[in-house]
Amino acid sequence: YKKINSLANDLWNRELPITADRGLILDRNGKLLAGNITTTSLIVVPRQIKDKEKTAKALSEALNTTYDNIYGHITKNTSIERIHPEGRGLSYDVADKINSLNLNGVYLLKESKRHYPYNNVLSHVLGYVGIDNQGLSGIEYTYDKYLTGTNGAIKYLSDGKGNRLNISESYSEPYNGFNVLLTIDIDLQLAIENELDIAMSKYNADNALIIAMNPKNGEILGMASRPSFDSNNYKKYDIETINRNLPIWKTYEPGSTFKIITYASAIEENVVNIFDDTFYDSGSVKVSGATLHCWKHEGHGMQTYLEVIQNSCNPGFVSLGQKLGKETLMKYIKKFGFGKKTGVDLNGEAKGILFKEEKMGEVELATTAFGQGISVTPIQQVKAVSAAINGGNLYTPYIVKGIEDPVSHELVLQNKKHL
Repeated sequence: YKKINSLANDLWNRELPITADRGLILDRNGKLLAGNITTTSLIVVPRQIKDKEKTAKALSEALNTTYDNIYGHITKNTSIERIHPEGRGLSYDVADKINSLNLNGVYLLKESKRHYPYNNVLSHVLGYVGIDNQGLSGIEYTYDKYLTGTNGAIKYLSDGKGNRLNISESYSEPYNGFNVLLTIDIDLQLAIENELDIAMSKYNADNALIIAMNPKNGEILGMASRPSFDSNNYKKYDIETINRNLPIWKTYEPGSTFKIITYASAIEENVVNIFDDTFYDSGSVKVSGATLHCWKHEGHGMQTYLEVIQNSCNPGFVSLGQKLGKETLMKYIKKFGFGKKTGVDLNGEAKGILFKEEKMGEVELATTAFGQGISVTPIQQVKAVSAAINGGNLYTPYIVKGIEDPVSHELVLQNKKHL
């Protein structure tokens, strides 16, 4: 009986979907970074369309598409058929024209479309959504389960032929997705974007990137790279441009910026007294037959190890690496988070490349000490340097501050460690 009753209900019950709004993405001060605009979409109920030829002709003309395309939709053996992509995001004029046709079985429904008010700004972080409002990249992808709402519907009864019965309808209310609050400061972000544009123009660069992070807690205040893209029109860009978030994906040889890590390790291990111990730099040093040069051709002469870092002296850092030894240096490099993902709450993160300890010779140890021959990501470097200056706390970078109920505006979840 239950099975028969269920089959009978399937024959009688019909519903027209009402899409829920996707949750908002806001900066740390509540400024809108990703919202929604209302659009109109076209849905047909094939069994309610009496004159399919006339309907196909009228709709194809209104939508500026082929007769065969529309005829294929309205003759499908289905209860409800969505006309897309031609029937999604209709302009007011087209929607008004279709509405004036008064065609049986043809319905115009209000839908929500994602909109990014700043266009190219923060595009790799925010990401983008597909045609059905599903997150495909960035925050939109990583936090899709929170941002996605629950659709509603207008439910009605139809006879066995699909004709709508003149019986009262029921309305199922849609529930919007949760809002996502970021650690980003949009004012700082806009300044970052401007500086990147200036740098790209000035140096005719292939790419550029900036990360701004609070070293005391791991909050990312700004993040951007070039080339960028407009999240509203992501289909106009190639797949590499839209999916490569360079601050977390790009790997590079850190060079002198890595000396901070070697220096911090040497201080922690007490291998030198930076004020009293000295090192003589002639401009180069030989290691296992290889000659490694200082950036200053004639060398820095006699200097303390405090002056070694002040002068960014390569041979001085070779000395520090040798004093530490490969086991100890690699131990600290790994403790600072290199060689693995930081865990930032964005998709597409790389982990960089380190020498395998068992394959490290004297030359590899020497070059690693001043940041050559290894590969890191920008977010790894920022995380590690932050630990070096904040007292030794290695914080996981994060970009989502909390999840907010769209109605009460109360925080449902707060801070990345709770998500």
